[in-house]
Amino acid sequence: MHFSSLKGAKAAGDSMRRRLAVLPLILRIIAILLVVVALARPQMGREKVKDVTKGVAIEMVLDRSGSMGADMEYGGGRLNRLEVVKRVFEEFITGNGKELEGRPNDLIGMIAFARYADTMAPLTLGHGALVRFLESVDLVKRRSEDGTAIGDALALAAARLKTAEEEIAKYSDETGTEYDIKSKVIILLTDGQNNYGRRTPLAAAELAGEWGIKIYTIGVGGGEGIKTVRTLLGSFKVPGGGGVDTKTLEEIARVTGGVFRIAEDEESLRAIYAEIDELEKSEIESVRYVDYREMFVPFAAAAMIALLIEAALASTVLRRIP
Repeated sequence: MHFSSLKGAKAAGDSMRRRLAVLPLILRIIAILLVVVALARPQMGREKVKDVTKGVAIEMVLDRSGSMGADMEYGGGRLNRLEVVKRVFEEFITGNGKELEGRPNDLIGMIAFARYADTMAPLTLGHGALVRFLESVDLVKRRSEDGTAIGDALALAAARLKTAEEEIAKYSDETGTEYDIKSKVIILLTDGQNNYGRRTPLAAAELAGEWGIKIYTIGVGGGEGIKTVRTLLGSFKVPGGGGVDTKTLEEIARVTGGVFRIAEDEESLRAIYAEIDELEKSEIESVRYVDYREMFVPFAAAAMIALLIEAALASTVLRRIP
């Protein structure tokens, strides 16, 4: 039909229904695209890193008998042997920025002995607390408690290390951190000879060897040394004791696969710790893996929703009659 003018039709404008007539087609295209993406099976991968520490379980066994009061060189001056041992031991734990890097990944415990052996600190990774326990170790003060029970001290240290796996399991449960004991080690520091206790040093060493524990023996001082005794009448220097039983300490190290060394001053003691550092290294392994998450479900759900909306509109307000 011919019309003289279309101005009237243009002035009437489009209705909302007319403007939305193309919406079902758009929804159908969107649904097809979403289905294509869903069929491609998108995944989201997240890399996870888990640190597994392989450390060394170390029991430090310190002699605090009266003979450890003998003088020893330290920093250009002289201190008693126990004080020198304590200070270099602290460097071994925390590091000194030079030859000793510290042992931050190792379980370290401490046993001190004279006539009797006592656990001063349990095996722990909290080395700050261990240093505080170390400060409390003093020379024996009572004659009735003086003596050198090397065998009992080694047996106690070996027993603590044998149950180290239980300590590790408890630590892992509390922190969620995996920890594996790479080796078990006892470091014995003494300046005397075994003269008390129920066990002999060699019997304790054989027990440690059966349990897979190595013993590093350090003879502090070497000779009998000079001990400073303070009385009301002043300070006097007296012989420090019978000296190190080198034969027994060598045999203890040989039986368990460790080494024996003599430390005559601060520097030689520090060098021995540096040698142990090289022999007993800790490891940290980073286990990397990717955790995948399926992402096709949201796209498939969105496609379904688009198709439902299209079908609803095409059957109701936007229905078209051919």
